[in-house]
Amino acid sequence: MSQLPTKTSPNLFSPLTIQGVTLRNRIGLSPMCQYSSEDGLLNDWHLVHLGARAAGGAGLIIIEATGVEPRGRITPADAGLWSDRHIEPLARVCRFLKQQGAVPGIQLAHAGRKASAARPWEGGRSLSDAEGGWETLGPSPLAFGAELPRVPRAMTLEDIRTVQEAFRAATVRALAAGVEWLELHAAHGYLLHSFYSPLANQRQDAYGGSFANRVRLTVETARLMRQAWPAHYPFTVRLSCTDWVPGGWTLEDSIGLAKLLQAEGVDLIDCSSGFNAPEMDTYPFGPSFQAPLAGAVRQGAGLRTACVGCITESAQADAIIRNGQADLVLLGREMLRNPNWALQAARELKNPQGTQPPVQYAGAIR
Repeated sequence: MSQLPTKTSPNLFSPLTIQGVTLRNRIGLSPMCQYSSEDGLLNDWHLVHLGARAAGGAGLIIIEATGVEPRGRITPADAGLWSDRHIEPLARVCRFLKQQGAVPGIQLAHAGRKASAARPWEGGRSLSDAEGGWETLGPSPLAFGAELPRVPRAMTLEDIRTVQEAFRAATVRALAAGVEWLELHAAHGYLLHSFYSPLANQRQDAYGGSFANRVRLTVETARLMRQAWPAHYPFTVRLSCTDWVPGGWTLEDSIGLAKLLQAEGVDLIDCSSGFNAPEMDTYPFGPSFQAPLAGAVRQGAGLRTACVGCITESAQADAIIRNGQADLVLLGREMLRNPNWALQAARELKNPQGTQPPVQYAGAIR
């Protein structure tokens, strides 16, 4: 099990060692879907998009939510890792990320009832069968709603075993491709989140009802993945730490689940929130709004955390680390706007030990 260090005073540019992997700083690229794959295969877009952020100084690059089976994709253009054909395109990206000094990670995912959708710039709505849509799966026959009205089929026990095996097999393929940081996507209303949240789960069997039953799929899947993943590589889980909806999943629930995941060998919780319902009644979107969630999970479960969401400024990110709210910050949209954010942050914080630009850029970026 991975526990919090006892005597450290880290900052944004302190190295972070988890198991046998060391990040050069506490800055990572959050996994962000590009909706640019054909049949799940990574391509030149992914190489350039991800490679630019590695060259820009990030210590960790997490490749986007990657479907473990075709029906687990959000859209037909999602990345995938459900066959051996996907290994070499992924390996190509991993090789380049390592050459730039970044650790290559990947987020393995199943979209559940939010699958079979159009790409965001095509409306993001549920696709009909005639439009190339497919049957979706969920804990119960409850649609997400709004632009995603497709009703999922309630999963049988056989379905559950099939999906769990898909996660395990994708883990093995990720390792073969050279991935060194593995994340299980259990957030944002996708399959695992829909099981542990009472908003989507009305089952009456071993995977529904009580807290222990609702988290069972996440815990069992994490166990299978950890068994297939080397102990010297970090294994993390992204949670939606609250649904922001009365009667839904809570921060206290997340602390309880984090403790169970730690016992399964999970090294870090990537703390996000929401998106299991079209409307979130108390969603407090704003700068560092999820930092208190990461801090509460870190202290309550005694487990490392990553913080995501509206992190844009170098001093803001540094404060999250220095204040002990998280061990790692993951940037999404801000790093889309500025691939060299980490290099810029090192200059702004006047950190002489900060990350260095590639030699090809050294004369222009100081």
